[in-house]
Amino acid sequence: MAAALKQVKQELGSSAVILHTRTFKRGGIMGLGARQVVEITASDDVNVPARTLRRTPAPSTSALGSKQKIGNLLNQTYKASNSRALASAAASVSPSNTTLADPHAVATDAHTLNETHAPRQTLNGNGEGGVGGEIRQIRAMVDRMMRKQSREHATSLPEKLFNEYLTLIEQDVAEELAEEIVQKVLKAVPAEQIDDEKVVREAISKQVADLIPVDAEPSTRARPKDGRPLTIALIGPTGVGKTTTLAKLAATLKLRQKKKVAMITIDTYRIAAVEQLKTYAEIIKVPLHTVLSPEDLGDALARCQDCDVVLIDTAGRSQRDDDKLLDLQRFIDVAHPHEVHLVLSSTCSQRVLMEAVERFTQLQVDRVIFTKLDEAVNFGVLLNVVRRVNKQLSYVTTGQEVPHQIEPGSSARLAGLILGERV
Repeated sequence: MAAALKQVKQELGSSAVILHTRTFKRGGIMGLGARQVVEITASDDVNVPARTLRRTPAPSTSALGSKQKIGNLLNQTYKASNSRALASAAASVSPSNTTLADPHAVATDAHTLNETHAPRQTLNGNGEGGVGGEIRQIRAMVDRMMRKQSREHATSLPEKLFNEYLTLIEQDVAEELAEEIVQKVLKAVPAEQIDDEKVVREAISKQVADLIPVDAEPSTRARPKDGRPLTIALIGPTGVGKTTTLAKLAATLKLRQKKKVAMITIDTYRIAAVEQLKTYAEIIKVPLHTVLSPEDLGDALARCQDCDVVLIDTAGRSQRDDDKLLDLQRFIDVAHPHEVHLVLSSTCSQRVLMEAVERFTQLQVDRVIFTKLDEAVNFGVLLNVVRRVNKQLSYVTTGQEVPHQIEPGSSARLAGLILGERV
């Protein structure tokens, strides 16, 4: 490696920068006798900003370390172990075998060096000496450190409870929520049962479920006392599945609950959305009204007075577009719905979801619907969002099929998903 770097400096100058390296085999017959080659790509025309060294913060004295702290420690330890492995590999390189690649085989602003060397340490993770083995050792070390920290403080956690805490953190449950949950379980579970994995898991699930308010009877109420049909509006960001969810609700109410349903769409920005609803309306045989203005919406609602339920589909609005949100507010003011459901996609990051919650709850939001649970990576974020919006969970959807793959919100169901159950 040293000889190769020396050739890079000689060819490109002292300012040369290593861009990429890769390892492959060359020569031999049917894979026998092949030489292992390391290809190095370097350039003398790359602006690399100066790297500022930062002091690594001391480990937290908190008994319950956060996922971020664990991740940082893993990353730092991995880099150190990987550097040792690479240094060991570099030591096995024979400088006399180092050759400069054909300069015409690469771009004019970069050069590739081929370095042939003797067999070296395996880094594919198949053996304990590889990176995979190192990672397993690192994880075990971090686990031991975390347990040691918890035992050194007054808030020592039993093993089974600590494992559940790590599960919550791995599912992206906010650290303060995870700590709140395990502390409640620690107080609620008798000391003689705290080492029972099943008991602890059930207690954790119950505590998570208690943090999720749900609508006990979504959209099954009798006609409101004001004499109007039960009017439900779906709002939310673009691309979260409002139109499909509205069609699922209409089908459920019409076909399963035998209610007289009407649909209204103000999503005239997307012609495809209107056509999609028209198709669904024809299949389940419910009327669909398309409106262009708040005044048209008032007229459409007047034509639906003999219905049990009116479902209003709104156009997706970016939570950062103040003008569009004000426009949506005008429609909501005219509709005066009994329920406004904020539809959020469970595939979005926590930052995006929290931003949507912050902006849309400035309107009139009563409940939350989570869509695309079948596509979600982690479910802990949903718990964080529910706690932030502090509204009842009315429905969740688990796919695109209409009228299927929609179900009433269930705190136990969501708690199970957060703890690793399948959708």
